[in-house]
Amino acid sequence: MAAGALEGKVALVTGGSRGIGRAIAERLARDGAAVGVAYARDEAAADETVERIRKDGGRAFALHAELGRHGDATRLWTAFDAAGKDHAPDGKLDIIVNNAGIGRSAPLASLTEDGFDEVFAVNVRAPFFIVQQGLPRLRDGGRIINISSGAARLAAPEIIAYGATKGALDTFTLNLAKELGPRGITANSVAPGIVDTDVNASWLRGDPQAEAHAASLAALGRVGQPEDVADIVAFLASDDARWVTGRVIDATGGAGL
Repeated sequence: MAAGALEGKVALVTGGSRGIGRAIAERLARDGAAVGVAYARDEAAADETVERIRKDGGRAFALHAELGRHGDATRLWTAFDAAGKDHAPDGKLDIIVNNAGIGRSAPLASLTEDGFDEVFAVNVRAPFFIVQQGLPRLRDGGRIINISSGAARLAAPEIIAYGATKGALDTFTLNLAKELGPRGITANSVAPGIVDTDVNASWLRGDPQAEAHAASLAALGRVGQPEDVADIVAFLASDDARWVTGRVIDATGGAGL
């Protein structure tokens, strides 16, 4: 991919303040895009992400958008307009990355209705309506990239609802690709496995046995890093991926082979 492959583009990354989302935002910015870093609660982390991008010579802006409640997509786009007016004065953009998500580590027997509703609201309903309301803003030839999970294809009963949300997200991606193809817009999912982020820190970091087990699940023999996922997203966002749509790109390092 050529340097500056996304020069002049505008991107939105939900959940962009930490972990995989931060790595995606930083990579897209390095490739030339102006990146809207959407965050739910951690304003300091979002500001830090923006500052890191700017110190690296990139363009970015933070916007607050808590997902999971009715009207969240409308509030997100309102925040995008306000925070991004210097980078996207017409409200248009080229890349939407639906990265924000929550997990519910509860098996079937103990998952509550409220817990089920919450994980589906954030992981499925929010991306659905973010895209629905974003389509008039998304330029022809644009990119929609949904961050899915290996849990959509690998059985993990302890996070059954989470896996179901990611399966739904992959189906959403498939249908978007078909509907938006005439506009030259591609839609793809990226499905990470276990990644060394703050979300997994409590059980993964500092425990050699846990890390060794996690690494053993991947054919490539290590735990994933946020940059492993971000680099795939950058490819899908670029013109190099213009002929790839409706696909789920496995980013598990070969888990379950």
